[in-house]
Amino acid sequence: MKLFGTDGVRAKAGESLDSFLAMRLAMAAGIYFKDKSITKNILVGKDTRRSGYMIENAIVSGLTLVGYNVIQIGPMPTPAIAFLTEDMRCDAGIMISASHNPYYDNGIKFFGADGNKLSEDIERKIEEIYFDDKLIESSKVTMNEIGQAKRIDDVIGRYIVSIKNSFPKNLTLKSLRIVLDVANGACYKVAPTVFKELGAEVIVINDKPNGLNINENCGALHPENLALEVKKLRADVGFAFDGDADRLVVVDEKGEVANGDSLIGVLALYLKEQDKLKASVVATIMSNGALEEFLNKQGIELQTCNVGDKFVLEKLKMCGGNFGGEQSGHIIFSDYAKTGDGLIAALQFSALMLTKKKTASAILGQIKPYPQLLFNLKISQKKDLKKIKGLKELENHLKSKNISFLFRYSGTENLIRLLLEAKDLKLLEKEMKGVVEFFKKVL
Repeated sequence: MKLFGTDGVRAKAGESLDSFLAMRLAMAAGIYFKDKSITKNILVGKDTRRSGYMIENAIVSGLTLVGYNVIQIGPMPTPAIAFLTEDMRCDAGIMISASHNPYYDNGIKFFGADGNKLSEDIERKIEEIYFDDKLIESSKVTMNEIGQAKRIDDVIGRYIVSIKNSFPKNLTLKSLRIVLDVANGACYKVAPTVFKELGAEVIVINDKPNGLNINENCGALHPENLALEVKKLRADVGFAFDGDADRLVVVDEKGEVANGDSLIGVLALYLKEQDKLKASVVATIMSNGALEEFLNKQGIELQTCNVGDKFVLEKLKMCGGNFGGEQSGHIIFSDYAKTGDGLIAALQFSALMLTKKKTASAILGQIKPYPQLLFNLKISQKKDLKKIKGLKELENHLKSKNISFLFRYSGTENLIRLLLEAKDLKLLEKEMKGVVEFFKKVL
């Protein structure tokens, strides 16, 4: 597809993603959803990027031009849009966010009436409408058929209630000192409120969004700053979120940043011990080999899927599971949310600490991930990997050294992600140099 990537449409705001594209894409989405309309309402939320104003206004224009009413709720986490779309009986939901990307990027994500991200088939149909000039032109409405738009500022309460309901009623956070890094992003109001209302002693950092500082040296992409605060303040645990709060990174009381697969593993075991784990756990093809080893020892099956939390969710539906996630911090508890939700994951980890009466480091130390190296290489073009000469020989060489590997293009940037995993770190470092040089030459 030309527009949609692994998680909606994402690009540099004002260039590839400008108000013209946003308006036409909103029209295309409105045309698609109109045939299945029940309420004629579409929900629109955003994170804290300055470009969100431009894109939001364009989306409202596009939707109202094809006869849709729009409910604007301002800065809210992506999982809140998923929840509220269904809760408020909207035909669809739209989130304006580029997630963990820098402020100068932005994106548009779509949710169906059931709160789930759209399938690739539906994204493809919307894209076909986008490029159909005649259909776009003929779908414009006039006079009293033009849609309305209204802004609602109090829906945050609905989401807070739903988040708190995921936390065990018999527990309280009163014994925990927690540092939250909200990444100057979409959860800067929600996260502190939830943890304070559940009784925690809360210290919040990076909660002053100005439109340009989202994800900047903070949040899930830069947990080292949170680690310093946790140690300095002698906190029990630290939670870092990304710009739209759909991913979580945990820092233990020693200031150690937890591996995402370790987090998935201990949460899976916690669910099993609570007799709440259904079927298999789902992780992506980037998951660490130590995760599967740990889960199998606990009698838990692991299934894998392509990278992207929507693929994790699709696989969970296929296997009848209710828990999975990505190494990057997208953790899905499908009993409570339709997408990765950093806040729900943080509360579940807090509940695990309280239930076990153990420190974060003791819990996370149960899994020792194998060394992995990830290198993001900027490239000029995305060639078909199957047609690159010499790649098969390189892969056979890595296999002979007992090195697991994954080479894949980013769905949102001009990058190839090169991942190697083995038990010997020195061997990994040596082999990664050769892998990087190979892809530099061919791409």
